[in-house]
Amino acid sequence: MSMAMCLLPWKVPKRVGLGKASGIQLRTRFEAISLVLVDGKKIMAPGTEFSLQTNGIDSVSLKGTGVSAMEDQNNNNNNDNTLEGLAPVNTRKPPRSLTVMRHCTSSAWLAESESDIGFLGLKSPSDETSGFLPIFRSGRCSEKGPKQYMEDEHIRVDNLHEHLGTAAKFSSPCAFYGVFDGHGGIDAASFIRKNILNYIVEDSHFPSGIKKAVRSAFVKADHALADAATLDSSSGTTALTALIMGRTMLIANAGDSRAVLGKRGRAIELSKDHKPNCTAERLRIEKLGGVIYDGYLNGQLSVARALGDWHIKGSKGSICPLSSEPEFEEIILSEEDEFLIMGCDGLWDVMSSQCAVTMVRKELMMHNDPDRCSSALVKEALQRNTCDNLTVVVVCFSPDPPPKIEIPKSHKRRSISAEGLDLLKGVLNGL
Repeated sequence: MSMAMCLLPWKVPKRVGLGKASGIQLRTRFEAISLVLVDGKKIMAPGTEFSLQTNGIDSVSLKGTGVSAMEDQNNNNNNDNTLEGLAPVNTRKPPRSLTVMRHCTSSAWLAESESDIGFLGLKSPSDETSGFLPIFRSGRCSEKGPKQYMEDEHIRVDNLHEHLGTAAKFSSPCAFYGVFDGHGGIDAASFIRKNILNYIVEDSHFPSGIKKAVRSAFVKADHALADAATLDSSSGTTALTALIMGRTMLIANAGDSRAVLGKRGRAIELSKDHKPNCTAERLRIEKLGGVIYDGYLNGQLSVARALGDWHIKGSKGSICPLSSEPEFEEIILSEEDEFLIMGCDGLWDVMSSQCAVTMVRKELMMHNDPDRCSSALVKEALQRNTCDNLTVVVVCFSPDPPPKIEIPKSHKRRSISAEGLDLLKGVLNGL
């Protein structure tokens, strides 16, 4: 069975110039009427996107839905190139790993594309050799939202030297940020906010082994919650921290808060949401004897990792599917890394990572104020009817606003080969 696919614009110019073969590939996207030829039979399919590919192309200029071309002035050779085929652009559903926006009741920011969501693994040779040194400034916003009580906490330290004073053991610019989404009361989130940084800097591995220091600090904080007689044992909290030392940024996460890096307008997710229904978390939970009921761990908790919650964990040292072990992502910051967004799940339940990055970048270009950027995200989440507390921290890595992204215009002029034009005419005549 032979198949050829061709996309037809609504208007086709009367004159199309022919060009000399130069081996350049032309890819053109339309959203109009598509025609599929299967064994000589025509099948119409509206609204399908296709890519037009030819080998014999000199230059092409496309505007709107029409096709304009310029005839090659030196067209002395015969145009013996053929139209090899028309391949459809992949229009399948996005992979499940991409974040999807649940509510779109506010359309102020939806005109921007929410593609180009990036993921982990951001080191590159150019980043390693760059002389870029970040300058930290941050803003935050917290709202109770529709809930009766506010159980979120956060911490912002733009200058770790000033914060620690004589206890500082490092020379490069350093900063620390954290978002803690409490549940079962405010006790656990408040305790972690007050103590987590001290546990990190007092660890014997700090600052030479910051990953070991942060992991140890999470365990110590979790055990301290179990030992604190004045705190409610049923209180717990997620923990998302960002420790930045010079250009090295270490993200540690236990729970469903999220850290997203803005990299020249693209959203790069630096943490995973630890939901019980997540495949990796579900397998870990079931292996340890836990169950997931209607998306809840043991029918009680909507997160798979958290600090505290000792009424679920039992005694210290016992095996429990609810883990306090953080997951890490370490990156080297470069000039392209513009800001970091840290937010609790009240934000990400109603907004995609790319939408948040697009909003913050626009706001920074207008007023360059991370506090107002955080407020804009919280306000947007409330308009989208979030059901949770809201806490957002925006960290900028430069004192300057993000630069405007300019897409260079192509000055090449191309034309369709003779055989390609003949095939197109034949298809049009058969309509």
